Amino acid sequence: MKPTVMSLRTRLFILILTPLLLVSVLLGIWRYNVAQRTAQELFDRSLLAAALAISRDVGISEGDALSPRTRALVSDAGGGEIFYHVTGPGGIYVTGYAYPPSPAKKLDRDTPQYFVANYRGDRVRVLRLSELTTIDNLTGETVVTVWQRASDRHAFALTLARRTLAIMGALMAVLAFVVWFGVQLGLRPLRGLQDAIEQRSPDDLSRIKRPVQSEVSGIVETLNGLLKQVEDSIQAHQAFISDAAHQLRNPTAAMLSLAETLPDVHEPEQRLVREQELIASARATARLAESLLSLERLRYDGLRTPELIELNQVAERACSDAGPGILSRNIDFEFDATPESLPVIGDAVLLGEAMTNLIDNALRHGGPHLSRISVRTRRNDRAAHLIIEDDGCGLPLNKVEIAFRRFSQLESGDGSGLGLSIVEEILKSHGGGVTVNAVEQGTSILLSIPLAQTDGSAAAEERVA
Repeated sequence: MKPTVMSLRTRLFILILTPLLLVSVLLGIWRYNVAQRTAQELFDRSLLAAALAISRDVGISEGDALSPRTRALVSDAGGGEIFYHVTGPGGIYVTGYAYPPSPAKKLDRDTPQYFVANYRGDRVRVLRLSELTTIDNLTGETVVTVWQRASDRHAFALTLARRTLAIMGALMAVLAFVVWFGVQLGLRPLRGLQDAIEQRSPDDLSRIKRPVQSEVSGIVETLNGLLKQVEDSIQAHQAFISDAAHQLRNPTAAMLSLAETLPDVHEPEQRLVREQELIASARATARLAESLLSLERLRYDGLRTPELIELNQVAERACSDAGPGILSRNIDFEFDATPESLPVIGDAVLLGEAMTNLIDNALRHGGPHLSRISVRTRRNDRAAHLIIEDDGCGLPLNKVEIAFRRFSQLESGDGSGLGLSIVEEILKSHGGGVTVNAVEQGTSILLSIPLAQTDGSAAAEERVA
């Protein structure tokens, strides 16, 4: 089942609105606290205004009654009822509600005092105000106590906060609407780019030339680079198929001709000769096909199972396999391995094939005066070296590029023209390279492979130092 991937539009919408939503929540909390403080200040001022009005009326009427204006203020001040209690000189009850809330501790009588208390099961905010007044020819301290339910204050603060939150919610809704369709408009160039790509045929791998915004230009450039690589790969693959078909046509036709003439040969000796020729042609064709497959596999698959190997052992094994055939032709063959360890990361079979191809190439193209082939292994601080030398007719340095080209031979022969190409691809897959050294006689080819970074190689480097 294909995993569900969030659309770019939804992703941008979430990324933009999430921080705004968090900011809105923080602003809402801050605004509620501000509303609480605002309600506290407003209601405390209402209590103070009511207390001053009650004190004035008591002083003017000498405790008889409150004015209608003061009663209206007390009954509904700031959205909540105000309760009051007044005592005259000597603590004599004057007016108001009985049993006012008392403070938990003694208060200073010189200034208005605010405190919180319980009144008939409700939490209330209380103001106590003391003044010197004269009632019925008695002069003394008059205490005015006013209080209001805390729930009224909280309701007022909650109303303020709700209004603010409603405004912020409306703004967030409008902003979400703008962002959702704004992102859609902003991503419209990508839709146009998608339409332009969809209209292309599978054979059109040319560069995308549609002008795009700077934020998308990097993607387009990367896509153009990928299209160029795909085009080059397809062209190389097509060229390889064309060259392979051309190279296989001649040996296949020759093998078919030999097979067609074989039924007409009745003499045993001639028939044996034709059969040997047919077998040789079939082997050459099979070797060519195998070389083609090896080259193509290296080009596209690379190293499938790289492992830590000892290059000295690989070289010794390849030389042991090739030695009998070389010596049977009266050609001196020498293998000189360095005593130092040569650990590399790679494929022992492929590296052995590279060495075998170079030795076979020396035998095929060394000429009639070829008398010696040598294989040596060496190392420096970073790489393992494998040198294959012969004293044959040699490979001119100005024709090295031609010799390493696929299906190319400097002189006509029975080779496929792929040996050196396969060697180069094998070394590339191992991160190394092939170098043709300048020598007075014959050919000297150097294979270089990076050393593996292991404890053994580090110890060997210390011994070399």
